[in-house]
Amino acid sequence: MTAFPDMVVSSDEVTFDDNQSAIFKWTLTGTNTGPGGTHKPVRISGYEQWTFGPNALVLESKGHFDEIDYQRQLTGG
Repeated sequence: MTAFPDMVVSSDEVTFDDNQSAIFKWTLTGTNTGPGGTHKPVRISGYEQWTFGPNALVLESKGHFDEIDYQRQLTGG
């Protein structure tokens, strides 16, 4: 969050399956103006795959996004 003080993470969609898990699709926007930042705007989409425990709390969260596209946007390449 320090790298992107204006960060906004928007929820695009949440879906559930039969295996006690959910997919949370998101879009992140922000400008890399934190310490040592590139001052480049970034817009990436990705998703979190959540597995729930018996208490209905998130037991595990696996994040997924396009790292190559993220780096390209940071460097302006």
